[in-house]
Amino acid sequence: MPFLPHTESERSEMLRAIGVKKAEDLFAAIPKSVRFPGLQLPPAVSEPEVMAEMRYLAEANHHAQNAACFLGAGAYHHYIPAAINHLLMRGEFYTAYTPYQPEVSQGTLQSIFEFQTLIAALTGMEVANASHYDGATAAAEAVILALNQNRGRRRVVMSPVLHPQYRQTIRTYLQGAGAHFAGDETPETYSAFQTRSRAKHLATCVDESTAVVVVSYPSFVGEVEDLTSLAEIVHTAGALLAVAVNPIMLGLLKPPGAMGADIVFGEGQPLGIPLSYGGPYLGFFATRQAYLHKMSGRIAGETVDGQGRRGYTLTLAAREQHIKRERASSNICTNQGLMALAATIYLSLMGRRGLRQVAELCYHRCGYAAERLARTPGFQVVSRFPFFNEFILRCPKSVAEINRDLLDRWEIIGGYDLGQDYPCLANHMLLAFTEMTPRGQIDSLAEALAGESL
Repeated sequence: MPFLPHTESERSEMLRAIGVKKAEDLFAAIPKSVRFPGLQLPPAVSEPEVMAEMRYLAEANHHAQNAACFLGAGAYHHYIPAAINHLLMRGEFYTAYTPYQPEVSQGTLQSIFEFQTLIAALTGMEVANASHYDGATAAAEAVILALNQNRGRRRVVMSPVLHPQYRQTIRTYLQGAGAHFAGDETPETYSAFQTRSRAKHLATCVDESTAVVVVSYPSFVGEVEDLTSLAEIVHTAGALLAVAVNPIMLGLLKPPGAMGADIVFGEGQPLGIPLSYGGPYLGFFATRQAYLHKMSGRIAGETVDGQGRRGYTLTLAAREQHIKRERASSNICTNQGLMALAATIYLSLMGRRGLRQVAELCYHRCGYAAERLARTPGFQVVSRFPFFNEFILRCPKSVAEINRDLLDRWEIIGGYDLGQDYPCLANHMLLAFTEMTPRGQIDSLAEALAGESL
C-alpha cells in the first residue's frame, strides 16, 4: 500500500495556498499530448513475484559471490563482517546529513573523529580528514596540496606504476593549473617497465622545480618497495612525497609515515565496503601537522562544551569551502560519511590483531598462488618479490581470450588485462588474491590455465 502522508483536507489547503484548484493544474504548462503517455507495462504481479524476477535478473551477472574472483586492480573482494551493515542501516546514520550543526550531530561527528584517528594511526601520519570520493580523487587532492605548499614549483613526478586511473584523474584535476608531469611516460618494453617502476628511477626525475613525487605502496602491480631513500632524496630537493597505499597491507608492513612520506592516501574500499559494481567508495587522506591548513575535506575536532563535557565539531574549515561549487576547496557528498563509518566499524571490529591476520592471509594466499602458477606450463610469474595481494602473470595468448574462456568454461573471473594501460604488457595479467581466495580456488585456476596453454 502506498504511503500517503497528507490528508485530503491538507492537500486542498496547500493547493489553495498556491492558487490552484487541483494537483493536475500544476502540470498545465506541459502539452496534453505528452502529459500522460501510454506506458506498455506488463500485468500487475505480487511483491514476491517481483522480487523473484529481480533476483533472476541479478543472477545473470557473474560476481564475487557466485564465482571465483581473481580480479583486483584497485577494488578487492574482502570479507565484510555482518555487524557493519547492521550498524550502517540504523536510521540515525543512514539518513544523517552533513553535520554542520554540532548540537544535533554528536554521534556523526564522533564517528568522523574516530575515523580520522584510525586512519592517522594506520598510515603513521599526524592528521587525517574524512574524506574524499575515492582513491583517485584523494590522489588529485594530494597533488593540489603539494602545489599549494610549494607555490613556486609546478613539476609533478608520478610513478608509472601508480594506478593508471589515479594518474588520469590527477591530470584531469590539474588541467589549466600549469602543472608539468614527469616520470610516468609509457614504457616501450617490459625491461623499461621494470626499470621505471623502481623508486631509484623516480629519484632521477626530481629537480629543483619538483613540487611532489607520487608513488604507490604497493605498486599498481603489487610489488612492495621501501621508500625511505626516495623520501630523503625528495626532501633534499625541497619537494613532498605522496604515497598511495593499500590499507589492508598496513596491518602487516611498515606504514609510509615511518618512511618519511608527507601525504598518504588511498582507496578505502577494502575496509568493509562491498565491490558494488564500482561504488560508492571512499578516499582516505592523511598528512603531517604542518600541512593541516592546506588539507581539503571535512575535519572533525574534539573539544569540551560550556559544562566541561567532551564534544565534537567540524573545525579548521568554513562550511562555504565545501558548497561554493567551482570555488569550493573540496566538494564532499554526505554519502562519504556513511562509507567512512563503514571503514571505522571495520577497523574497530578487526583491531590491530584482526587486521594483521587479514593482511597475512592475503600475503600468504598470494605467495601460494605465485608458486602454484609458476609451475603451470606456458605461464610465467614476472613480478619481483616481495609483492602483496597481486602479481603479474605472463600468458601465452591474449588475456581477453583467456578471461573469456575462464568465465565460460570454468565460472572463474580472471585477472586484469595490463595491456589496456601498458602496451608493453600485452598478454600480461594482473591477478589478485585476498583472504576470500581459498587454496582450492587457486588450484582450480591453475588447472584451468594449464588447459589454456595446450
